Amino acid sequence: MLRRSIPETGVTRRALMIGAAGLSFAFVERGFGLADAISPASAASPTTFNPWVAIAPDGLISIMSPAAEMGQGSKTSLPLILAEELDADWKDVRIVAAPPNEEIYGNPGFLGMMYTAGSATVAGYYTPMRQFGAQVRRVILDNAARKWGVAVSELRTEPSVVVHDKTGRRLSYGEIASFAVLPPTAPQINPDELKRPGQFRLIGNDVTRFELPTKVDGSARYAIDIQVPGMLYGALLTPVFPDSRAKTIDDAAARAVHGVVGIYNLPNGVGVGVVAETPWAAFTAKDALRVSWTPSPKAGAFDSEASMDRYAAISRGEISQQATLWDKAGDGTDGLETATETLTGEYRCDYAYHAQMEPLNAVASVSEDGNSVEIWCGTQSQAMAVRVAASTLGIDRSKVKFNEVLLGGGFGRRGPQDQDFLVGALLLSREVKRPIKVLWTREDDIRNGRFRPMSAHRIEAGFGKGGELTTWHHRVTTDNVSIFQDPGRYYGPFKQRDMLSLLGTELPTYSIPNRLSEHFAVDSGVRLASLRGIGFTANKFATESFVDESARKRGIDPLEFRLSLTRNAPRARAVLEAVAEMSNWRQRRPGSGYGLAYIDYSGTQIAGVAEIVMDRTSGEIRLKNFWVAIDPGVAVQPDNIVAQTEGSVVYGMGMALSEQITIKDGEIQQSNFYDYTVMRMRDLPNIEVRIVRSDGRPTGVGQMATPLVAPAIGNAVAELAGVRLRHTPMLPSRVLAALNGGARQ
Repeated sequence: MLRRSIPETGVTRRALMIGAAGLSFAFVERGFGLADAISPASAASPTTFNPWVAIAPDGLISIMSPAAEMGQGSKTSLPLILAEELDADWKDVRIVAAPPNEEIYGNPGFLGMMYTAGSATVAGYYTPMRQFGAQVRRVILDNAARKWGVAVSELRTEPSVVVHDKTGRRLSYGEIASFAVLPPTAPQINPDELKRPGQFRLIGNDVTRFELPTKVDGSARYAIDIQVPGMLYGALLTPVFPDSRAKTIDDAAARAVHGVVGIYNLPNGVGVGVVAETPWAAFTAKDALRVSWTPSPKAGAFDSEASMDRYAAISRGEISQQATLWDKAGDGTDGLETATETLTGEYRCDYAYHAQMEPLNAVASVSEDGNSVEIWCGTQSQAMAVRVAASTLGIDRSKVKFNEVLLGGGFGRRGPQDQDFLVGALLLSREVKRPIKVLWTREDDIRNGRFRPMSAHRIEAGFGKGGELTTWHHRVTTDNVSIFQDPGRYYGPFKQRDMLSLLGTELPTYSIPNRLSEHFAVDSGVRLASLRGIGFTANKFATESFVDESARKRGIDPLEFRLSLTRNAPRARAVLEAVAEMSNWRQRRPGSGYGLAYIDYSGTQIAGVAEIVMDRTSGEIRLKNFWVAIDPGVAVQPDNIVAQTEGSVVYGMGMALSEQITIKDGEIQQSNFYDYTVMRMRDLPNIEVRIVRSDGRPTGVGQMATPLVAPAIGNAVAELAGVRLRHTPMLPSRVLAALNGGARQ
């Protein structure tokens, strides 16, 4: 049985420096690396020594990275950004996982949270990491100048080396580390002292992501791989809806399964837990449980299909309900009263599941006295995992030791504040006083999923006398994701507005003088969470489909219409023109349908064109080509941007064409990948990505292409077949219904 003590924080005999922004670094002796300076107590103690950079006398440069690594590459990108301004030789750099301390490692671009989500990691840390790298470089130069008795202005750096050109002397960073004296406060670095993009040596050039070699040779560690001495295995039978509880438990058959250690009715709706000596014994016993659940007051007989019709009626105004204002520009909807022409479109999006490839799991080892715990879990927020462990067990955060591992996919599922995949392991370990690995089967993962909410959209557009688009009114009816997933931010900085559902309705780049988007919130009682692309996935299906619909109904080429709408946005026009060139938009091949979509996603400019063919007998849509032009600001790692965009397209294809969660009489109808159909290799088109270069700060990449796919495919169908698909996923049955009498263009 593992019983590790949680040590007090140690600090080297060398000095440390605390920067004005709370950044700190240390020069350390070889053998005392950053990992040795980290204490699990750091999550609760702001005075704990948590350096960003350590340089050893042998030249090894250790750089902390606070990002979770789930295949997107951010854990490599952040140290790369710091190393650029430090002028470090990349071969000398070691990447170290930052401990869960938001006071030091929180993302300034994500409300100070240590949370890898929303394509906000590189964007949020970009400037602070550069500033800090420049601070460390300045201190290195100051120490070299003192050593040689020369002016700092006479020195320059090469990768990991300080050079004095007048005398030809050279000192490595490691040599300087052996005698360096650190100032009590960090030097001030003015923005104009940072490198200009033309001076970058690492940023913009591809390096191997730190974890890829381990994925190739099989040594990569995910939470599902963790083995702890004395460990048992757990499985959970959980109610479908969060407000249900176990009413009666018949566990006779479950207890008869060989290897079962115990069965526990866990508090707060966590469910019924099984502990066994092997995973399969735990799964078998879980399946043998006979549990009756208290009815869900909200969703006991919930029917997603019937509810969708109600959502649409709310968006149309047929059912009166108070709206929450999300975005307004100009005169809002007043322009509709003076419009010479108006158009209306309606769209729907079903529930969708995250479909991360590593099913949810966690390992917890609670001490025998219950006063401390060690955890291993793949989480998008290390600090949240620590908070959940502490609150679940009623202990101080300083008593939680967090071990970081790779994530086998996150997409938002491993991010919510309650970290539900961890709680069961914590409670069961406390019950049996041994380490527990709780594993969710794929069926568990889907049945107990936190879904992207279904939504109904109604958009009305008004046009002026000259044919210009003057007014835009978008009414969204959907659950409130923020209040379910993240109540702290919902009632705090979100000001009781559902950012996670409404983002993407704003249309900031299109020249539409009067805009209004509003939220009609419903409460289905279904578990919810943001999903890759957050509100953009549904909202951009609606908005970009309706932009296209408006253009076609008025006899205007969809590309030309968007170019007119982006007349004051040169970066937007650049990606539109680039993707038009890539796809040969103005000379499209006969026999295929071409659809265009454009998004301004948090400043990232991205446009995509889908080329499709369609079987009018079966209703099957096949994507032949997908072209993407993306301007994400400074491209920190271009090849990784291309890879992330390709993956984002594939993910978007699933939500556009096949991925659907339905609920009937309060039961999830899907159970595994045979009836929740994600994309297979045979489904994939040729995908081409072009990075449109610009020098602005990075604005995000990881999920920006996902929301492009559904509207681009729907718009391609409109061109090819003359019908408008208004409901995702675009199942063959829905295609046939549209072909056989659906709404024509």
